[in-house]
Amino acid sequence: MIFVDDSIIKVGGVILPGIVKSLEIKTDARVEEQEVEGNSAKPKQVTGYEDAKITLEIALEDGETKTKESKLKSIQSLFRKSGQAKPQVYDIVNEHTAIRGIKRVIFKSLTTKEVNKKSELTVNIEFWEYVPINITATKKSKDKKSGSSSKKSSSQSNLNLDKDYNNYLSSSRGAAP
Repeated sequence: MIFVDDSIIKVGGVILPGIVKSLEIKTDARVEEQEVEGNSAKPKQVTGYEDAKITLEIALEDGETKTKESKLKSIQSLFRKSGQAKPQVYDIVNEHTAIRGIKRVIFKSLTTKEVNKKSELTVNIEFWEYVPINITATKKSKDKKSGSSSKKSSSQSNLNLDKDYNNYLSSSRGAAP
């Protein structure tokens, strides 16, 4: 679970260290453009919405008990633990994200930046909205008619081949050792 308010961000039960500088949420409409020969204008088709992208900017500074580097290690371990193969899905709780209809996210990227002669380490975290798609598997039945027609068409295509090549195809071409 991720909990965000003006000063605290909680990811998976761990409060992220640092000062939240900004929270940005971006969503886009999904639009497809088509090339039409002889037409300079590209027709557009609206097909839906892209998943929302949430960007957090956090400032890390040395504290009384932890250095900025140790604070960064705790954020890094949330992004990708040792041996983790896939990003984890988190619930997000925040007034801003609730208004935008975002409930679940993945920890998409982690960027850090140090500025020369500054004691601050800037951390940018990007979350992507996670909307699972339900896929239902169905068993496909084999059509007996289509199987026989494909055999028929392959034998008919052999009629147009050279007689010796047809004999080669129909005879045993050797067996594996």
